[in-house]
Amino acid sequence: MKSFISPTLYAGLNYVVAIVLIASPWLFGFEGHKIGAALLLPMILGWFQLIMAIFSNHQFGFIKQFPMQMHFFLDVFGGSFLFCSPWIYDYAHVTYWPQVILGGLLVIMGAFTKGSRFSTPAPHHHDKGLAGIIEE
Repeated sequence: MKSFISPTLYAGLNYVVAIVLIASPWLFGFEGHKIGAALLLPMILGWFQLIMAIFSNHQFGFIKQFPMQMHFFLDVFGGSFLFCSPWIYDYAHVTYWPQVILGGLLVIMGAFTKGSRFSTPAPHHHDKGLAGIIEE
């Protein structure tokens, strides 16, 4: 697969997606439920995304301690979970489109950013393959 998201765009989108996730119960109007997964799950994942963006080793990261490969993996994992959460926690009758769209966006961001192992193969360090390792 071909990467089509630049690392700079990815770094900026991290903050945008995090803020939208945190504010999603009020932006999309499903705060009518007192408490539960529909209210708390996007907020928790949004705060997690914001903390990861602040600590990530990218252009807009402030502390630059969190490796980007781990950030890509957690974006794909968290986005997949958010994508499926309306049916896992049985609140699809309340809302599901914001979670599906934002979860899908996280998966796309994590998988198709230049440098992600989901779309860029890992470099091989051995020219001889397994035979070269055994002989040494």
